[in-house]
Amino acid sequence: MRLIVFALLTLISACASPAPGFIGAKRHDVTVDGIRFAVFQRESEAEVIRLGYLTRKERAPVPGLMMQAAGQATGCTPIPDSMVTKIPGDTGEARISLRC
Repeated sequence: MRLIVFALLTLISACASPAPGFIGAKRHDVTVDGIRFAVFQRESEAEVIRLGYLTRKERAPVPGLMMQAAGQATGCTPIPDSMVTKIPGDTGEARISLRC
C-alpha cells in the first residue's frame, strides 16, 4: 500500500501546470544542482515550479536555485528579492520578476 501511495505522489509531483495568468506561456524544463524545475515566462515575470519530492532538510537551498532556474530558462536576469510565493517559505512554486 505504501508503495502505491508513494508512486502516486511521485507521479503527481512530476506534473506541473501554470497558474491561470501563465496559461499559454512557453514551458522550459531545467535542472539546477540536481533539482528539476518547470519555468513559465510571461513578459518580464516567470513562474517557477519545483518538480519532485524533497525532504524538509533538502528544501533549504531551493529559493536560490529557483532564481537560477528562472535566469537559465529565460535568458533574463532575475531581479534580486523579487521572488514571491503564495505561502511564505514555500519551495514548490514562486513568481520572479525579470529584467530582459
